[in-house]
Order: sequence, then structure tokens, then C-alpha cells
Amino acid sequence: MSRKGLIIVVSAPSGAGKSTLCLRLLKKVPRLRYSISYTTRPPRPGEKNGKDYFFVSERSFRDMVRRRAFVEWACVHDHFYGTPKEFLDKMVRTGNDVILDIDVQGGEKIRRAYPDAVMIFVMAPSMQVLERRLRARKKDSEEVIGRRLLNARKELNYLPKYTYLVINDVLSDAADEIESVISAEHLRINRQKVSKF
Repeated sequence: MSRKGLIIVVSAPSGAGKSTLCLRLLKKVPRLRYSISYTTRPPRPGEKNGKDYFFVSERSFRDMVRRRAFVEWACVHDHFYGTPKEFLDKMVRTGNDVILDIDVQGGEKIRRAYPDAVMIFVMAPSMQVLERRLRARKKDSEEVIGRRLLNARKELNYLPKYTYLVINDVLSDAADEIESVISAEHLRINRQKVSKF
């Protein structure tokens, strides 16, 4: 039986650990590819163009929007982010799964474009743990941390639009849970081309 790739949306508030989880899954799950977004925000220390994001100017980004190169795009924390459509379509067609580390706005747009996308929401065990993690990163000012916590409460309103909720308390357990979701989704009858037995 030939398999079609899955589009796997992983959304979470800042600090819940979705990026770390996605990186761990890429090492564990065969045929899993990462969708690299385009962004207008400047690179953080250690980030590489073409590996973490494609870093582009706002002018270039707007040109890509005009050319309909993105399946979704949004402005988040004063910067633009977009998901390239051609890459997703190619991966699914060739039987590879694609994982998207994406905010809830983008997740909703992906779900509309690809109704059979696997929708996973990741959350810290509590808002207090989320705040501790944001502070421990030592990347953001108090103002930014406050804004991220406020946004986290808003993002929780999107939970009904997701199929799975993974609580990221212990990273390895959360990664195993997402891997189980991916395996189960491939076993769904409506995703398989079943010939006569």
C-alpha cells in the first residue's frame, strides 16, 4: 500500500516547548520533515537562515504574499510569518509527513486549506510553569513576557479547533505521545489505500 504524507500542525503558547518537541520528533520519526517558515523578524543568536527560518525583508515577504506563495501567513508579535505551499504539497505527494511549528492563527488557516491535517495543541502543565519557562529563557523583556502570557490565555480559546492536547511536563513523554498520534493517524482507514485482501 502506498502512503500519503500527513500535515501535522503543532501549536502552543510561547514557552510551552513546541519547537523543542518538533526537533526531538524530527530525530525520532522516520520520513518526518520540518516546514521552514519565512519571517521578517531578525534572527536570534544561533539561528541560521534556511535551517530555522528563511529570514527575508518585509518587501520580499509582501511580494511572496502577492504571488500566493504561502498557504498561510500572519503577523505575530509585530513580525510576519508564512508557510510555503509548494513544499507542503510536494512532501505530502511523495509520502513524507510534514510537521509545522505554528501559532493558532496559522494552524486555523492550515486546517482550512488541508481539512485532514493532524491538529495538535501543546501546553505546559500550568500558566505558572509557562511563566517560569519564559523567564528561564532570558530572551525577552518583562513587557514581552507579559504580552506572551496574555497571548497564551487567548490561544487556549482555540483548543476546540484541535484534535489532540499534549501536556508537555516531561519532554520525552510529550514527544512519545505525539509520535503515537502520528502512528495512529497513519492507521486510519480513510488515510489508507486498501486493496482487496
